[in-house]
Amino acid sequence: MKEIPETFGSLVFGDAVMRQRLPKETYDALNRTIAQGRSLDPSVANVVANAMKDWALEKGATHFTHWFQPLTGVTAEKHDGFISPTGDGRVIMEFSGKELIKGEPDASSFPSGGLRATFEARGYTAWDPTSYAFIKDNTLCIPTAFSSYTGEALDQKTPLLRSMEAINKQALRILKLFGHVDVTRVLTSIGCEQEYFLVDKKLYAKRKDLRFTGRTLFGAKPPKGQELDDHYFGAIKPRVKAYMEELDLELWKLGITAKTEHKEVAPGQHELAPVYTTTNIAADQNQLTMEIMKKVAERHDLVCLLHEKPFAGINGSGKHNNWSLTTNTGINLLDPTDEPNRNTLFLLFLCAVIKAVDEHQDLLRISVASAANDHRLGANEAPPAIVSMYLGDELMAVLDAIENDTAYEKTDSGLLRYAHVLPRLAKDTTDRNRTSPFAFTGNKFEFRMLGSAQSVSGPNTVLNTIVAQALEEFADELEGASDLESAVRALLQKTIKEHKRIIFNGDGYAPAWQDEAARRGLLNLKSTPEALERMTDAKNIQLFQKHRIFTETEIHSRYEIKMEGYCKVIGIEALTMLELARKQILPAVSAYIKELSETALAKKSACPQVSCLVEESLIAKLSSLNASLFGKANTLDEALLGAKGFEQIGSCALYYHDTVFAAMQELRAVADELEVNTAESYWPFPTYGDLLFSI
Repeated sequence: MKEIPETFGSLVFGDAVMRQRLPKETYDALNRTIAQGRSLDPSVANVVANAMKDWALEKGATHFTHWFQPLTGVTAEKHDGFISPTGDGRVIMEFSGKELIKGEPDASSFPSGGLRATFEARGYTAWDPTSYAFIKDNTLCIPTAFSSYTGEALDQKTPLLRSMEAINKQALRILKLFGHVDVTRVLTSIGCEQEYFLVDKKLYAKRKDLRFTGRTLFGAKPPKGQELDDHYFGAIKPRVKAYMEELDLELWKLGITAKTEHKEVAPGQHELAPVYTTTNIAADQNQLTMEIMKKVAERHDLVCLLHEKPFAGINGSGKHNNWSLTTNTGINLLDPTDEPNRNTLFLLFLCAVIKAVDEHQDLLRISVASAANDHRLGANEAPPAIVSMYLGDELMAVLDAIENDTAYEKTDSGLLRYAHVLPRLAKDTTDRNRTSPFAFTGNKFEFRMLGSAQSVSGPNTVLNTIVAQALEEFADELEGASDLESAVRALLQKTIKEHKRIIFNGDGYAPAWQDEAARRGLLNLKSTPEALERMTDAKNIQLFQKHRIFTETEIHSRYEIKMEGYCKVIGIEALTMLELARKQILPAVSAYIKELSETALAKKSACPQVSCLVEESLIAKLSSLNASLFGKANTLDEALLGAKGFEQIGSCALYYHDTVFAAMQELRAVADELEVNTAESYWPFPTYGDLLFSI
């Protein structure tokens, strides 16, 4: 379509718009900030603000907002009109540089982990000029960072920007050693593969668990799930295709390069993937993508579910984070080229990543920890909770040759021919491993542990920081070397020998891998509370402080927020289960038992010799299960009461995991058995079969 190039980015105050509307000196000053990471010159703010305002008004905007990402996992915005009274009963449209640069939301109403008390309300939002402003719902949205009155970061963006600067600083030191003096900036880039479910809006409205928690807390397995493998990459249904087409258009208007879309493994599940871009922009765009996905679904009488595990027994949804390092001169530092064994720069950066992942397994696991994601990790649908790396046979052969100081012999990857009529296809040098949490996929790493609903900022902040630390240690060692080539060789050998335990090219789902990982000394942090307990370890505090990512106070606040969030999620789910069990399932089953009893009584009255075995057997079974449901609900209620006696948030989270969640599982088991034995007309809400196969 000819109009797509004109539509793309039409609602973004991007580079082309700024070049056209800003004076050259203002554009150059702003571009230096964006391209080179320099501090923003405040003198340009008024000029930029006026140009933004004029452009936004032309696009139909009436308000502006500082669009930020508090520690809630979603975005936040407070709208202000462009209008300003003139004193004669009229208004003019104004937007100043001060309003562009700084906003003041209420910091005490967002999660702060104790940094802000209720009476300490002031917080600040600060314009991030590296992420373009855009228009959404007739509002000019200005991406901003968010901090407390006392200066602590209360958002996802600030530490991400800090981590990008940290890895840039250390990567430049390595590049300088190899003569790349033309490189002035190294940026991390990511591409976020977003998985999601679509369900019918009318059915969704009848499920309180979906509405309150984002996942089904009850639901028996349907006759058909994903056993036939017939959903993955299947033909997209017309209703879904219409949704995807509108979604693409809305995302393209916002400059989001939505490119790939397909059915995923589970029925009702789909995936959207954009083209790679700079990490900060990609993180903003992914937050925006999730919001737009939900809005567009509503217009098609659908609901987009982003929960990591909306349905038990079938695959949940993840968000694969494809991460790479690129210079401002266009070099991908993770591209092995045709001769990886001779590409010293690639090998150095590869080994830095290997070292980083091995030494900081805990932080990578912590970065994806949540009550929702615990349902996925370790199941046969997502990587295990054990962090490991996949490199493939060729790179392993290269590393083995370096470690053992032997010659590397390249194996010809060859060509594939499936039939004479088909073209001969070049074979990739490595296979893919979908069970690996952290897999090399040609010229990037795919971090596969992220949950579908979470912000990518946290995991990428960790990833950037730990690699920056490894690069710093490499640079410290190499900068003082008299013979760089020998020093690099020795450093690579040492790194491979010390950290090769993290590399695993096998089946991450195999039970034997659990034992093998334990023998290697790898961590297996199965639950969120178990993982988060390591967040405030001295080594982690020291790492983040050293690279100025977090202060010690900020780390402790995030620990409190994550632990408290886990408790709240489980608590809300438990209360929702109790409401469904007591107000819907128990009465529905009792009504069905009553009908069975009346049917049996009527049969006996009409003909005493007629057997009522079916009705009597069902009545006995359902009565027993209903009594069990009543008892399990009371047990869960008591478990929730027990959660109120903890002073330490870590102990409380462990209690929710070990006691409350366990009681929830027992209640669900009884309810799901009741569903199987209750007449469909009596069951109080849509079943899995209804939800998964309705569109």
